[in-house]
Formats: sequence, C-alpha cells, structure tokens
Amino acid sequence: MSKQVNTFEDFKLNRQLLNAIEEAGYESPTPIQKKAIPLVTAGHDVLGIAQTGTGKTAAYLLPILMKLKYAQGDDPRAVVLAPTRELVLQIEEEAKKFSKYLDLRIVSFYGGLGPKTQIELAEAGVDLIISTPQRFMDIYRKEAFITKHIKTMVMDEADKMMDMGFFHQILRLLEVLPQKKQNLLFSATFPDNVQKLSEEFLEFPERVEIAPQASTAETISQELYKVPNFKTKINLLSYFLKQDEFNRVIVFVKTKKTADNIFKYLERTVEGGARVIHANKGQNSRINAMNDFKEGNIKVLVSTDVTARGMDISMVSHVVNFDVPIIYEDYVHRIGRTGRAMQAGTAITFENPAEHYHIKKIEEIIRMTIPVKDIPADVEVTDTPKEENQQILRAIDYQRKKEDPTYQGAFHDKKPKSEKKKASKKKPNKGRSKKR
Repeated sequence: MSKQVNTFEDFKLNRQLLNAIEEAGYESPTPIQKKAIPLVTAGHDVLGIAQTGTGKTAAYLLPILMKLKYAQGDDPRAVVLAPTRELVLQIEEEAKKFSKYLDLRIVSFYGGLGPKTQIELAEAGVDLIISTPQRFMDIYRKEAFITKHIKTMVMDEADKMMDMGFFHQILRLLEVLPQKKQNLLFSATFPDNVQKLSEEFLEFPERVEIAPQASTAETISQELYKVPNFKTKINLLSYFLKQDEFNRVIVFVKTKKTADNIFKYLERTVEGGARVIHANKGQNSRINAMNDFKEGNIKVLVSTDVTARGMDISMVSHVVNFDVPIIYEDYVHRIGRTGRAMQAGTAITFENPAEHYHIKKIEEIIRMTIPVKDIPADVEVTDTPKEENQQILRAIDYQRKKEDPTYQGAFHDKKPKSEKKKASKKKPNKGRSKKR
C-alpha cells in the first residue's frame, strides 16, 4: 500500500469492529497487521511468516469479520484451522472479542469432548468455524453443515500442523471445500513441508514476512544455564521462583511424566500456587488451569509443548525451558509466550550435557548465540547419579553417530557371538546310535 498505515482507522474497518478494537485496548496495528490486513481485505491469497506474539491472529480475523458482517444463512462462510484445541480456543476468544458488536455466529470444534454439543451448534447455524483439522472432518461427516458457501480458509500455525502429521488430513479436508475461495496460511517458520503445503492450496500468494524465519522477538531476553543433572535443574528452578521478579512463570518440559513430577514438587514448595497441563489432562482441567494462570490466581504453569502455541497470555514475566525442545522450532514458540505485545520478558533455558547438541541446532535456526550465565552461588550443584549419567552418555553417543556414522563410541553394540561358539553350545542328540 502506498498510503501510510498508522491506526486501525486507516484500514477502513467498519465502526463495529473499530469500537471492539478500542475496547480491547489495541492502540496501533503491529507490523504483520499493517502488511497483511490490506492484502486480505483485497482478496489476495496470503502467505504470512511471522513469529509468535506478533498479532497475526488479528491480521486475518479483522478482515474476515468485516467481510462476514452479519449472520447469513445456516452454513459457514469462513473457516480457520489450527493444530491444537488450546489454539482453537484462543482464536475463538479473539474472534468473539472483535465481533462483540457484530451479529455473527462463531463456533469452535476440537477434540477432548464429545461431538454432540458441537454438532448441535453447527446445525443451529454458523458463519465462522474455528477448528482442528480432524474434528472439522468429524462434524462435516455428520452432515451438520455444508461447505459450498465457504469463501475464506485460514491455516494458522502451519508448521506445527506439519510437525503433528496433519498433511494428509488437510489434503482430505481440502477435497470437501470449494476450489474457488481465498486461502491464507500463517506460520512462524517455513520449512520444506510447509512450502509443500502452501503449494497445494495457495494461488499466486502475496508473501508477508515481518522478520527472518524462526527469529525471536526483540523484547525477549534469553539466558542459558549449563546444568549437569535433573536434581540441579530442580534446585535452580526453585531458586528462580523465590525471586520477586518471577511473578508469572511458564515452565516447559518434554514429557507428561516430568510435568507431573515437577508440578507435585512445586505444589509443595512454591508460594503463589502452580498448575500443570498436558495431553493427558481433561479439557476442563486444562481450561481451568489456563484461566487461573491468565487471571493471576497462580504463579507457575507447568506445561508440555502441547500448549506452546495455544497460549495468548499477557504479562508472562518468565519462560523456563526445564528441558531443551528436540523439535527446534518449538524453542521459538515456547519463549514467545513471554515478551508479547511489545512487553519485555525473559526466557531461561537449562542445558545438561546431552542437550548441548540441541542447543547448537537451535542457535543455527535462530541465528544467534544464546548468552550463557553462571549458576548462582546459592544453588546447590549435586553429583549426577550413575543411572542418569549413563543416559546422558548414551544420548551423546547417539548424537555423535548421527553426525558421523562411522563413530563407535563407548556404547556401541557388541559383536554377535560366532556361529562356531553357538554351535558348540548345542545339546547332543540323544538316543541316536553312531553309524559304523
């Protein structure tokens, strides 16, 4: 656009939307909104590459809501696809906030709950569907709605969808949608599988990229601590959570078991309360934990990566990577939970010797070296138990073999016993006389 965009008024949005934007406290559009909203409004297919926390949800929702305007017919006219139920709920919340003064029916579909209520909502009439790919198809197959009136489709967090193996599901979904429609794809990174997906359904897209791929927000301060073992990680985490500035903290871990164990420990030791969310937690439990954290009722939220892209919570003071993510793009999404909406935040990562390999890969992706900090003197650094040390050494061996297939290492497989030795152990046949 040749005209300079400084305010939401410059987008020529309708008054109902502008009133809702003002009430929500949004003062000026973000860079991704400045670039994407005019293109979406003009009807272009758009490929948006933007790091998390940059306002990309509003970048596609605002022009879509303006096009929908008011309730019409019984079947959807726009659909937004997202990889997780947490992200679906976040987008739904944003859509309802912006459409406060519009007569629109917005419905979300996601797993973890029986489909009956969602089917009833769709059958009652819907203008905008926000859904995970599989649940969209589940409800569609129940004939709760038809798709021929869908004019706009959005795929949000496309890189996460590819990581979760949704490619073929999405291809099947595209078969039931009209070919002639506006398609929008947003992603924090643009690996080969996302490029392949974009080629499947975007037609001559306008590309909007407001920062280099997989970059981290400038408002986030990053710190790395080299920690020898699990116990020392716990000691360091406990130390940080006692500091006044750690007032709203998300702790990310790799596994559900680790999440539960850390939560049990923090529940006993941390003032301010803690909750845990992961894939084995029921939907209501996860929603309640998120709401408690959003409202400031608890100080610490322990989470696996299932929620790394599904939380839009302002004023998160710190993100702690208790474990280094092995899907390297997830590092960007984890730390993007802080430093949102131009607020300052700190991302802290604990690295044991086996995780150094992954840190180097992450630093290649984000094109920077994460500053290393010394463990505070007040933190007890414990000896590494034998079993844990063996696990770390095995992991390092595996990493070296990946880089150099000829590397044998301390834990290379023993050679199989010779056939001669095996034969010598065979039992002699009994009851059979020797031939003369």
